[in-house]
Amino acid sequence: MGDKATNTKIQIETLKERGLNLDYSEDDIKDFLLDIGYYRLGFYWHHFEIDKDHNFAPESKLSDVIALYYLDVDLRHLLLKYLNRIEIHFRTKVVYYVSNKFKDSPAWFADDTIVFDYFIHNTTFPFRKSMLNRVYTEEFITNNKTLKKHHLNNSGEDYAPAWKTLEFFTFGVLLNLFKNVRDVDIKKRVSQSFGVLNPSKFENLMSTVVLIRNVCSHGDVLYDFKTPRGLSVVPGIDFKGSDRSSLDACIKVIAYFLENISMNRKNDFLKDIDDLLTKNSINPAVKEIIVDKINYK
Repeated sequence: MGDKATNTKIQIETLKERGLNLDYSEDDIKDFLLDIGYYRLGFYWHHFEIDKDHNFAPESKLSDVIALYYLDVDLRHLLLKYLNRIEIHFRTKVVYYVSNKFKDSPAWFADDTIVFDYFIHNTTFPFRKSMLNRVYTEEFITNNKTLKKHHLNNSGEDYAPAWKTLEFFTFGVLLNLFKNVRDVDIKKRVSQSFGVLNPSKFENLMSTVVLIRNVCSHGDVLYDFKTPRGLSVVPGIDFKGSDRSSLDACIKVIAYFLENISMNRKNDFLKDIDDLLTKNSINPAVKEIIVDKINYK
């Protein structure tokens, strides 16, 4: 759209000039533009563009763009449902194993004999706040009733116990904390509970799960998602050839983690994914994206 805002009339004319078949009534098109937004829809019609001037391939239709957009929306909602199960299971394992091994340190996440100092103090870059100092703030306490109550009743304590605090850490902060736990045996126990023997490989896979979760939570684009680096190979995950970065590869990781939590949840997940992608494959243009971009066959 350039550097200046434009109204729906100009937006519609621009799409026509670039060769997009606007196969809806003008009122419907305006509704899409005012509901979803010209800029956001651009993430989806980008797939149908053929040059740097944003011209569209012959026979490109707005209905295909809209269908791709709603596939992405439905896929985000579906993934979030199952990613939440993985997050809760991971949180529970970390709290349980570490808290029970170090019973004399309830707030072990702030104990530098249990967690590497980088997470707690960030001595490597003293001018930056550590992860813990960025997270455990007065606002963090005030916004979470459990923590607020704990500090009102225990004014002399800097931190609430881990089983209270970690419930309010984001998935990303929780994984960062896990990576900084000193005890290798505990890390192995958590990793193995997800079916991965090597903690480093587990951290690689779980980092991608966190990334997918963030993409879904923040409404980012999923259909052409690629991992920043290749997913670790483990015996239980059957990647397709050399593909260890597509959304389909990520779906395989999610399914594998779910299998080690509950076989029923894994089966539900795979059925829901297959139903959604099969339903959307009725549209030939979207089917091509599902096969070529998502890499789901």
